Amino acid sequence: MAERTDNEIFISIAVATVIGALISWAGSDGGDRFGVFPVFALCGALAFAVNWAAFIPAAIKRTEHYYDLTGGITYITVTVVAVSLSSALDLRSAIVAGMVMFWSIRLASFLFMRISRAGKDSRFDKIKTQPPRFFLAWTLQGLWVLLTAACALVIITGGNREALGIVGYVGIVVWTIGILIEIVADQQKSAFRADPANKGNFINTGLWAWSRHPNYFGEILLWTGMAIIAAPVLEGWQWATLISPVFVFFLLTRVSGVPMLEEAADERWGGQDDYEAYKRNTPVLVMRPPRSRD
Repeated sequence: MAERTDNEIFISIAVATVIGALISWAGSDGGDRFGVFPVFALCGALAFAVNWAAFIPAAIKRTEHYYDLTGGITYITVTVVAVSLSSALDLRSAIVAGMVMFWSIRLASFLFMRISRAGKDSRFDKIKTQPPRFFLAWTLQGLWVLLTAACALVIITGGNREALGIVGYVGIVVWTIGILIEIVADQQKSAFRADPANKGNFINTGLWAWSRHPNYFGEILLWTGMAIIAAPVLEGWQWATLISPVFVFFLLTRVSGVPMLEEAADERWGGQDDYEAYKRNTPVLVMRPPRSRD
């Protein structure tokens, strides 16, 4: 596949920025303001600003080591700003703020330790030496933060405070199941890779016997839970923030998650009987009890 030209990259950057602006406008509808500025929109602008600022030293040093860590810092920053500038939190918004903080700190630290051990992230081997493409990656991370956190941000900044109710508690349960799946799956894979006896092998035990990508299933589930929590308090254009779980699903199943890992796994283990049996009997994403290997 031919690499995109600089013009195409600049267009992609512009499109990502416009999408972020539109979601910021929609999420701000009827929400809290800091002076004349909607708090949601300020958070949206901050999501991009943090990543654009981090791009500068990263581009100078041609390093991706702090990319994932910056993503986590961005979530924390926009959440703290949202809480600080919004009206007094109720139980729903306080719980949601805690959820986002916990998730972002855990994931960012996990990914940072992983790249520290590996020494690099192969996704950036080519683009970190090409400033326009590298800048696009940081811009997309800003958009990723804004879109995935949109439901949480609208709960905190939307100004509509209502009792949790049954829908809110259902969302909390779904989110909790999702985060637990993600944590356990990540820990199981880390332990598998740390065992020298597993060098060169693929993981097919634990939750990885239930799904070929259980961590991604957990990720989609937890943001779906966040959308469920948000639904009872959404008004007007705020409903557009329900793009959050849809975006996460699309990103992980069609762009940078499952397709890339499936292709890499097929190149490495394709044709091996045990791997082909694993693929036939284990779903790509949605978890189910393992079947006997044929």
